[in-house]
Amino acid sequence: MTIQIAKILFFCFLSFARLYAQPVPRCATKQNDPELLEKYRVISEKIKEYQVLNSNRNSRVNDEILKIPVVVHIIHNNSNGRIGGDGNPNITDEQIFSQIKVINEDYRRKVNTLGFNIDPVGADMEIEFFLAQTDPSGEPSTGITRSYFNKNQYDVFNDLELISSISYWDSNRYLNIWVLDLASSYLGYSEFPTADFDGLELEDSNEFTDGIFIDYEAFGKKTGVAFNSPYDYGRTVTHEIGHWLGLIHTWGDAFCGDDYCNDTPPTERENLTNFCKPIFSRCNGTRTRNMIENYMDYSPDSCMNIFTQDQKGRVRAILDLSKRRRRLINYSKFLLPYASKLDVKILNNPNTPQNLKIQVLLPDFKDFSIKIYDLLGREIIYQEYKDYPGTIISIADMSIPPGLYILRVNENENYVTQRMMVL
Repeated sequence: MTIQIAKILFFCFLSFARLYAQPVPRCATKQNDPELLEKYRVISEKIKEYQVLNSNRNSRVNDEILKIPVVVHIIHNNSNGRIGGDGNPNITDEQIFSQIKVINEDYRRKVNTLGFNIDPVGADMEIEFFLAQTDPSGEPSTGITRSYFNKNQYDVFNDLELISSISYWDSNRYLNIWVLDLASSYLGYSEFPTADFDGLELEDSNEFTDGIFIDYEAFGKKTGVAFNSPYDYGRTVTHEIGHWLGLIHTWGDAFCGDDYCNDTPPTERENLTNFCKPIFSRCNGTRTRNMIENYMDYSPDSCMNIFTQDQKGRVRAILDLSKRRRRLINYSKFLLPYASKLDVKILNNPNTPQNLKIQVLLPDFKDFSIKIYDLLGREIIYQEYKDYPGTIISIADMSIPPGLYILRVNENENYVTQRMMVL
């Protein structure tokens, strides 16, 4: 039977609630909607077929670490371009870095972070995210864009195409994350991966709005303006990426509904509380504890720390079955998100300060410093960078006069020295 499946949208919204304020749902997904539940069922049947056919594949090949390039589009209404400060959607790089760090901790179940758990069904999703180092035209990039647009707030129901028209990179090659001031109390939106789903006649979703839209105050972990408890640990983005990868809420968007993951306990409804206290359901005549720690519940950020093995299996299948997701993964395999050790390149050398840039590649989030000396050995520039990923630094920001210089970049005990000419 041919089933036309329109795009499945997850509208995940939070309000700026304080710890003891009335909690609100993360997502405005329709509850108990027969059409939506049928879409879940059809897609999940195809995933099940895929998993059976691929059950004999080598697990390490099937579960290789996947690296997803991310571009963060900052949309703001500050005509002066000011970065940071209360009420300013043009958030700092540090706030952006804190969010990238959180999703890597959560999706890698990283030891000694809030993303770690000891649950026997807990999974390292073996997915890593990195700020893209090249833009769609192949030019070096920080993976961050900043765009001014004369509009105060945006409505996720009506403004998605407008937002995308302001700044967008090919969603077949990048995970687009738009960070902006969302209207009312809405904090997030993501789209389910239904584009050209193998074996099903699905209506292709809009590739220009395929990504994640997040309110600037819910982006990042207790950095910059990301201090709205109980949603201030960056888990809104972890949750939304889960939907973008094809995961369903733990209660299946119905009373005791199906999320098609056998290792998430049957759950009557979402955790709409401000606390991490146990909650119980009685879905099959047996009282069971809800997995309120699961990233796909509505729990406060501080409760969350687990994806399960079945959730991982579902995501792995979808990354093969969804054409656009598959393209993105294949594209990312040809990129170098991190260097094995400190690697420094001076781009466009020699050149004017506006065009001269320093590309610093690192193995992970690291502290490093930049020193610039004149030919007499005098230090004229010293800058420190704390907890940075690989990045690109513009010479134009350093007010260096024309001349020949020595650049030295230090990361712990590692250093690179190069000559640089400013025209």
